[in-house]
Amino acid sequence: MLSLKDRVVVITGAVGNLGRAVAKAVQPLDAHMVLVDRSADRLQEVYGDLAGNTAHWLADGVNMTDPKAVNTLMAEVHSRYGRLDGLVNTVGGFRGGKPVHNTDVADWDCLFDINVRTALNACHAAVPYMIQTRHGRIVNVASRNAFQGSANYAAYSAAKAAVVRLTESMAGELGARGITVNCVVPGTLDTPQNRDAMPKADFSSWVPPGDVANVIVFLLSDEARSVTGAAIPVYGHS
Repeated sequence: MLSLKDRVVVITGAVGNLGRAVAKAVQPLDAHMVLVDRSADRLQEVYGDLAGNTAHWLADGVNMTDPKAVNTLMAEVHSRYGRLDGLVNTVGGFRGGKPVHNTDVADWDCLFDINVRTALNACHAAVPYMIQTRHGRIVNVASRNAFQGSANYAAYSAAKAAVVRLTESMAGELGARGITVNCVVPGTLDTPQNRDAMPKADFSSWVPPGDVANVIVFLLSDEARSVTGAAIPVYGHS
């Protein structure tokens, strides 16, 4: 059985569908979880049972697009626990529906901010602490769209492709320091929001968030110590 005993794992976007699934998969493995979200209320609603548990920390009010806020977060993690072992960047978002020539620059900025800059800020702030211990596991979240652009989804596809290139580059930079950097590449996630948006789709071909979370947990574990720079497809049955 996989173990993350006494490891300190930061999970951003912890109240999202994938963030919740990752926390659910990590908690039984005896890790210290730092659950991060921009809203205080949502963390308390979802993880209120952990509020008084000193093994974990509900880090609310953190804007992951703000480098100063993220630097402060990671410094506090290190101050509380003395180490930082794992980072799972689940913050992201989707927007599409227009061809490139009709897509506002603001939409490009938004998609790169929430999909790329959030992961970049987290990695930038966390890696120095991992270097100190010569140990770290970073997992980013890309998308199947990263590998092939399609009509009306250029900004989203480009942002997720940037996540893959960020992952590969960091893996090359940090491998000799004992730090692995990988990303998961989900197909369409089976979430309430996606079902509402696509009510006529075949849900049976979609990917349960828990299945993606299981891959992420493997990448956080020592069993994956020789895996780095990978973009692992989790496409379901489609």
